[in-house]
Amino acid sequence: MKISENPTFENRYDGGVRLADKLKAYKGRSDVIVLAIPNGGVPVAAPVAFALECPLDFVICRKLPIPLRPEGGFGAVADDGSYILYPEMVRAFGITEEQADQQVHKVRQDVRERILRFRAGRPMPVLNGKTIIVIDDGLASGYTMLAAIESLRRRRPKEIIAAAPTASAPAVKLLEKTADKVVSVVTDFTPSFYVSRYYHFWHNMEDDETMRCI
Repeated sequence: MKISENPTFENRYDGGVRLADKLKAYKGRSDVIVLAIPNGGVPVAAPVAFALECPLDFVICRKLPIPLRPEGGFGAVADDGSYILYPEMVRAFGITEEQADQQVHKVRQDVRERILRFRAGRPMPVLNGKTIIVIDDGLASGYTMLAAIESLRRRRPKEIIAAAPTASAPAVKLLEKTADKVVSVVTDFTPSFYVSRYYHFWHNMEDDETMRCI
């Protein structure tokens, strides 16, 4: 577990409580559904759904890890198998078409396995005509959220809001082109952005912990 100095949030749950205040205009609306991106988005989304008095579900979406540097990503794969590449990262790390294809194949398999584990055969709720609030614990490049939004658009919701306790300015700019609204408690305009910097207590969540939250 990492402990940050001068954080904005105590932990992910606290981030969710603070984020819920930014989303209070959606409270009590029967057309609103909160969708969390596992793993880190789940403990953020839980207090948001509670505060807004709306259903909580999740959308599986995984980043494409950079070869030999898996902590970074060069794109993301959504729950329907579609994927998005981050061109700047592909160029910066010299990722070949073959390497990209290999990572997409592996991550697609991971997404399928996680859908089976987390949903256990339960289908995605009907999103046609709904207002969807998609939540993660932070938006660094924004590409994981972008992949989720583009896959959700195909389910014909009325509105999609991308939300996170903290986000980089470039991620917000990217997502504003696709989401109907982008909401964050803190937007970071510095050149170097790390989601973990904003949380006093931070750790990479395992699937078992996510299941307990669900």
